[in-house]
Amino acid sequence: MDTDRVHAALPDPPSQIEEEKVEEKACGNFFAELESVELPLGTTLRSIYDDQPNAHKRFMEKLDARIRNHDREIEKMCNFHHQGFVDAITELLKVRADAEKLMGQVTDTNRRLQDAGRDVTAQTEEVIRCRIQQRNMATTVEKLQLCIPVLEMYSKLKEQLHSKRYYAALKTMEQLEKVYIPRVSQYRFCQIMAENLPRLREEIKEISMSDLKDFLESIRKHSDKVGETAMRQAQQHRTFNSAVAKQVHTGHYSKPVYSLSGRTHTHISNGLLTHDDAGDEEEADEEVLTAQDLVDFSPVYRCLHIYTVLGDRETFENYYRKQRKKQARLVLQPQANMHETVEGYRRYFNQIVGFFVVEDHILHATRGLVTRAFTDELWNMALSKIIAVLRTHSSYCDDPDLVLELKNLIVICADTLQGYGFPVNRLFDLLFEVRDQYNETLLKKWAVVFREIFESDNYSPIPVETEEEYKLVTSRFPFHDPEIEKQDFPKKLPMSQSVPQIYTQVKEFIYASLKFSESLHRSSTEIDDMLRKSTNLLLTRTLSSCLQNLIKKPHIGLTELVQIIINTTHLEQACKYLEEFITNITNVSPETVHTTRLYGLSTFKDARHAAEGEIYTKLNQKIDEFIQLADYEWSMAESDGRASGYLMDLINFLRSTFQVFTHLPNNNNDHASMSGKVAQTACMSACKHLSTSLMQMLLDTELKQISMGAIQQFNLDVMQCELFASSEPVPGFQGDTLQLAFIDLRQLLDLFMVWDWSTYLADYGQPNSKYLRVNPATALALLEKMKDTNKKNNIFSQFRKNDRDKQKLIETVVKQLRSLVNGMSS
Repeated sequence: MDTDRVHAALPDPPSQIEEEKVEEKACGNFFAELESVELPLGTTLRSIYDDQPNAHKRFMEKLDARIRNHDREIEKMCNFHHQGFVDAITELLKVRADAEKLMGQVTDTNRRLQDAGRDVTAQTEEVIRCRIQQRNMATTVEKLQLCIPVLEMYSKLKEQLHSKRYYAALKTMEQLEKVYIPRVSQYRFCQIMAENLPRLREEIKEISMSDLKDFLESIRKHSDKVGETAMRQAQQHRTFNSAVAKQVHTGHYSKPVYSLSGRTHTHISNGLLTHDDAGDEEEADEEVLTAQDLVDFSPVYRCLHIYTVLGDRETFENYYRKQRKKQARLVLQPQANMHETVEGYRRYFNQIVGFFVVEDHILHATRGLVTRAFTDELWNMALSKIIAVLRTHSSYCDDPDLVLELKNLIVICADTLQGYGFPVNRLFDLLFEVRDQYNETLLKKWAVVFREIFESDNYSPIPVETEEEYKLVTSRFPFHDPEIEKQDFPKKLPMSQSVPQIYTQVKEFIYASLKFSESLHRSSTEIDDMLRKSTNLLLTRTLSSCLQNLIKKPHIGLTELVQIIINTTHLEQACKYLEEFITNITNVSPETVHTTRLYGLSTFKDARHAAEGEIYTKLNQKIDEFIQLADYEWSMAESDGRASGYLMDLINFLRSTFQVFTHLPNNNNDHASMSGKVAQTACMSACKHLSTSLMQMLLDTELKQISMGAIQQFNLDVMQCELFASSEPVPGFQGDTLQLAFIDLRQLLDLFMVWDWSTYLADYGQPNSKYLRVNPATALALLEKMKDTNKKNNIFSQFRKNDRDKQKLIETVVKQLRSLVNGMSS
């Protein structure tokens, strides 16, 4: 200890002193870190050990010194406080006796207090329990007050669903979800309600969609009735307007509004008819039914509202439009036998009109369920289909009454839909095609009528016994003849019974054609033009064809043909009265520009010319029949001295036939010249044909030989023909004009009868030749037939000088004729 003190007292060298200061400072840091409760000891201890090699030893030394210092400080502190501690212990011992006394008092007090508070405690616990119950009850009431509206709304929802008030139910659901359920969402039953609402919405959607499907099925069935009602109202409207126009025209109109069935109708924006009160006089009439009166549209409105509330309106719109398009295609599909009855067409139009009346109501009563573009697209599609269907089915119809009913239905349908804003110009254009079909059916019908008239006609003048009969005929046909009117009864009118019947039927045709023009909204000029064109078709095609067929019938003889000429003449004269008849109907002056004229004049002229040609043909055929009866003995030596029997019969027939032509109309100069021309032409044609037939008989290639006796007999027959021609069977021929028909035969026969070959050959080619009409080829052919006859019958003629000379002459003439023929051919 002394040594250490010594060493401590000795001063250290400077370097040693500095090292000790550093060590002292480091040890101080270490002690500060060890004494701190915040720093970890491991780091400090590691620093002690990781420092200089003798640092641990010195640290331990310093640590021991530090401990000793702390012990001295503790000892000093204990010495300083020891007396106070002793005094405190002494005081505490004194207080212990008082504390025990106080403890006894407190224990006694506590016992007495516990005894006294036991009842209070029990009552306090009861109060606490009651207060808890009261608080729970208040909380329960409060929560129930929150839950009761939810339950009431849910009960209301169930009631609305049960009563099928689905739109109100959806509104209730919306209130439940947004207002009521969030207030009590912590309760299980509310969670169940919330989970149940989407399912209820789907059920509502399904139910409303089912109702919509039922509505679509119902409207498909009721479209017929809706269309029928709408078309009937349109027809009444049109009839009413027509009556109003007549009253205005006559100055007796006093009701300025369109009134139907006790209501005044105004077309408003929703496309339906609104009803204003009319006068007391009209209140008893039947009330007009509209689309909503016939159809319950509530399923559509309800379903639309439901899908709108559910945010699925687009789905509903697409479904509705798709289904209506399908229904439109079904409505536009006609029945196969629709063209057979008017009811088929009426049902077809009723369904179409009903469909679009409903669509128009939906368009205006709902906002956006269908658009104008959609209805226009639907209508354009329907219009094309309707036109195609009507074109097809009307072509099958051969009854004009049915075509007329079809036209009326088209007009009513167009007027009805036009009132609802649909463009119907194409339907009115279709009426022109239907009009052509109507005219075709009329023409077919009247063709049958004309044929029946012609078949029942006796083709003889109309006999009238009394003035009444005469007036009856003239009332049916415009006949005026002063000469006949002066005659006494009984008398005959020149035409046959078919003429007034034809005239009457032409007027009936005009009336029938006029029926189609009614209600077409056309001007009088257009109607006049249509009537004239259809009448022209009747005259130029139907009547003309019937006349041509009549003229060509085998049983129509010359007498009938003559009467037909008379009839066509009078019908031609009556054409101007038909012009006046049409003018009186349409009030269009015939002097109007572009007015179509009737072609009846050309029709009857053509028929008359055909009849005339048929007269010529039948006369020639009759002549051929008589000539076929000819039985010449071509090898006879001498003639009988009288004309052949067949020829005399033929001439008698011609005389009696030409007597018929005296009945041809000649009441004026034109008709006289016309009738004379027909008779003259027929007579000239008959004579020429007879002459030609006789010439062909002589020159027949099958006839090989002709004797002079046969030539003489033939000459007698030709002489009878010439006598007939010179007897003027038909007046009006100048000089020997009719006899010239036989000039070729006469010169040929004179040449052979006189045997004047020298003159013929000498004068051949001269304009004043006696035998100018004799053709060398004709003379050669006949001469060769006679040459062969002389060879056959005169076997011994070569032994007689005269016969030999004649034979040589014939041969010479034949050679000369051949040279002439060859010269002509070259």
